[in-house]
Amino acid sequence: MTDYKGLYHLLFNAITDALEALGRLDVPTANRLLEEAQTKAEDRILDQA
Repeated sequence: MTDYKGLYHLLFNAITDALEALGRLDVPTANRLLEEAQTKAEDRILDQA
């Protein structure tokens, strides 16, 4: 069973952190945070399949 709650928290926290980075005009950090979260979420989904 896919842990959607865990995935939601992972992505929500990454988005929050990325928005804070964008508020500081730190685009590279925001980009890295979102890419890492995407990869982690994809890995979790594939591990549960």
